[in-house]
Amino acid sequence: MDYICHILVLITIYMVLGVSLNLVAGYAGFLSLAHAAFYGIGAYLAALMAIHLHAPFLVSLFCVAGVTGIFGGFLALPALRVRGDYFVITTFAFQVIVVSVLANWTSVTGGAMGLAGIPPARIFDWTLRTNADYLIVAASLAFALWWLVRTIVRSPFGRVLKSIREDDALVALTGKDVRFYKVLVFVIGSSVASVAGVLYVHYITFIDPSNFTVMESIFILSIVILGGAGNLWGPLL
Repeated sequence: MDYICHILVLITIYMVLGVSLNLVAGYAGFLSLAHAAFYGIGAYLAALMAIHLHAPFLVSLFCVAGVTGIFGGFLALPALRVRGDYFVITTFAFQVIVVSVLANWTSVTGGAMGLAGIPPARIFDWTLRTNADYLIVAASLAFALWWLVRTIVRSPFGRVLKSIREDDALVALTGKDVRFYKVLVFVIGSSVASVAGVLYVHYITFIDPSNFTVMESIFILSIVILGGAGNLWGPLL
């Protein structure tokens, strides 16, 4: 039973990653190879906050989502000046840069040796010690974030995103600020991905850069492609 809970925790973490990339790639149409970078940024920020600041899990969750969203916005600003294959290459470059920083900034990230001794998550007076405890929290967050993305894509904002995916020039002619929508969807997508990083790091209690390479980004993208880009249930399943 403990092993089954372990597998289910990992599934819920990848559910969050799949849903967040589906918002960016499936609904807005931006094929990104940088999603594992946001996943890693979230994980390392949560680890550093837990080790050095002893930050509570919920505080860490919101702070990490906010900071990672800023990173997503910074990537979007230059990246959205290009399209198609050039956009993919730009996100790929960002992914490689982030992994290089994590691997070489040894005084902060621990370099290739990673960070160990990360304390388990604590929510008020409840310390998550068993796989079942983590499954409850991870599943709750995964479905809450899925509901958030569902609300977004069914809103007027989501309809604009789907229109941008089909023809962004035509959307601009209607008076919509296409650049604003593009940047905002990246901010939201990266913030949601960082939540998976927070869950992962408190669950495993150890991280190193090998967990967040470009192959991880490709795996996350595969979840979206196999499930069906632009489909709410596909990546989830």
